[in-house]
This record gives sequence, C-alpha cells and structure tokens, in this order.
Amino acid sequence: MEDVKIFTTPILDNIKILEYKGLVIVRNVRAMSLVHDLMTRVRDVVGGRSGSYQDVMKKIEDEVLDEAKVKAAELGANAIISFRLDFDSIEGLLMGSGQGTAVVIEKNS
Repeated sequence: MEDVKIFTTPILDNIKILEYKGLVIVRNVRAMSLVHDLMTRVRDVVGGRSGSYQDVMKKIEDEVLDEAKVKAAELGANAIISFRLDFDSIEGLLMGSGQGTAVVIEKNS
C-alpha cells in the first residue's frame, strides 16, 4: 500500500489537490485502570508527569494516525488534509479521535 501523507492544513503550498475523496473519521477509546487513575491523582497533588497516561496517549495517537491512513487509502486517496487529533477523558476512559479530508494529490509531491 502506498504511504498516505497527513497534513494539518487545508491548503498545501506547491501541491496540487487532484480529487477530494471524502471525510475520514477515526475513534479510539481506552479504559484506564484504577491504578492509573490513582497514580495520576497522586501526581496531581505532588506534581510531575504521568508517564502511564502519556504512554497510553502515544499508543492511541499512533493507532489513530495508522487507521486514518488505511481508511484514506481505502477511499483511493494518497493524502489527508485538515487533519485534527483530539483527546478527551471521562470516567476512566481516555478517548482519541482524528478527522480530516481524504484527497488525491500530485504524485511528485
């Protein structure tokens, strides 16, 4: 499979968009354990970064990006423009979502 490029901007300097293929939306939800929540609350009180949450967020980010590329390729696109990656947390769940527009760009880009 050809590598799909991801751009955060809607306009690509010196790259011609040949065709718009449609919206790509990806969601990834992870349940955080009681231990993760407890350790995060302790760190909130004493200060410091939560390595365990950062690790989970990195995994979610990687999976969302990979799945977005697969979905774009399935639509016949070789790029995604205006891509946005968001995170949210609610009641022990950590959620990541990504969305953008699948497009076909010039091959020499």
